Amino acid sequence: MINNTLQKKIFIETYGCQMNEYDSELVRSILKKENYEFVTDELKADIVMLNTCAIREHAHRVVYGRVYHIRHLRGKDNPVMIGILGCMATNLRQELLENRNLKIDFIAGPDSYKRLPQLIREAMDTGQKAYDVTLSEFETYSDITPSRKEGVNAWIAVMRGCNNFCTFCVVPYTRGRERSRSPQNVVEEVRRLSDEGFKQVTLLGQNVNSYRYEDYDFAYLLEEVSKVDGLERIRFTSPHPKDFPDRLLEIVANNPKVCKHIHLPLQAGNNRILDLMNRTYTREEFLGLVDKMRALIPHVALSTDIIIGFCSETEAEFEETLDVVRRVEFDSAFTFKYSQRKGTIASKKYPDDVPDNKKTDRIMRLNDLQKEISYRKNQAHIGQVQEILIDAASANRSQDQIPGRTDGNQLVMIPPGPYKVGDLVKVRITDATPHALKGAPMFPEET
Repeated sequence: MINNTLQKKIFIETYGCQMNEYDSELVRSILKKENYEFVTDELKADIVMLNTCAIREHAHRVVYGRVYHIRHLRGKDNPVMIGILGCMATNLRQELLENRNLKIDFIAGPDSYKRLPQLIREAMDTGQKAYDVTLSEFETYSDITPSRKEGVNAWIAVMRGCNNFCTFCVVPYTRGRERSRSPQNVVEEVRRLSDEGFKQVTLLGQNVNSYRYEDYDFAYLLEEVSKVDGLERIRFTSPHPKDFPDRLLEIVANNPKVCKHIHLPLQAGNNRILDLMNRTYTREEFLGLVDKMRALIPHVALSTDIIIGFCSETEAEFEETLDVVRRVEFDSAFTFKYSQRKGTIASKKYPDDVPDNKKTDRIMRLNDLQKEISYRKNQAHIGQVQEILIDAASANRSQDQIPGRTDGNQLVMIPPGPYKVGDLVKVRITDATPHALKGAPMFPEET
């Protein structure tokens, strides 16, 4: 058993989405107040925490493998406590608690992080697994200031939970119902971040544009955040196509701080599959929304998520997804093979009956198509002048290229120079690949 009379060192490893990254920052803040120290070397830690994702099956296998690896690495002479945090803790709580081979000490769901000090002490004192995976209707952690690392971008969760119940998704069951922070509370956090030197914030939510606090909607929140002095850019993710009123699109179009990049998850391009997924829109409505976005925001960059091989998807239905991708010409896409998740509506109602070899074939064809589109769209930027936000240090002169991001979130690599993290630099785009642009910094007389 771990000696609980000394200051404990914690190593935390984060999997999955940006919300988990933000939650790890909350955990660091909560535990630092209890005199815990965080380390970057897991071999020096008394406690290892894995902040997990439950979206895809592969994530579960990775986490199980990590637990076994940590135990093997430490051996009997160098004991360590292991805690499982996040969505997997909620979704697989029974398995985690009952699996004797998976030697963990405590688990905490996304709404239980304030109880972590108590759970750790309980596990230390009793030698039994301690857990709390209670879902809250009210917890937003608005009273916690996240413990962040220095950088350019800061994640800010403006709401938690989801009410959509897409049939493939576990989020409503692992993170609960939607609840939002007050606009004043969010703006206060943004002001602190700006004072600390952050130039960009990304507003987070499982369905971020469904944000609502009393009579205030997401469009109002964007405007209020944009008034913070020193802030250069605002991004948001992940939205749902059903929540894009004209007022929100007009703010994206006209507010200079709001980036002209929208992540617009498609998931599938066939109406029957969209209905099985409970996505609440048709392909025609999705395409109509894209047309409206491009009319209001002419140079908007669009990215998306697509699931391949959802239950009973036919070859013809997959071809309709390819057709939507051809029509929209997304700048980039995150593509996934469907894997059934425990507890979802789909796992109870629909068999996962598309063979894996067909899923593999389809996702390869989709990725090939998207690669062609991304390359063509990136090539069109050659010769343009773009302003990029530097997001990696250039102090190390051995680095051949320094990364920055355009307003549209395209990655641009430039040579090292007299600029630092957080600088806005005008560059002329000189070359392009499907995944990134290359640029040459411009001198003042050239701009």
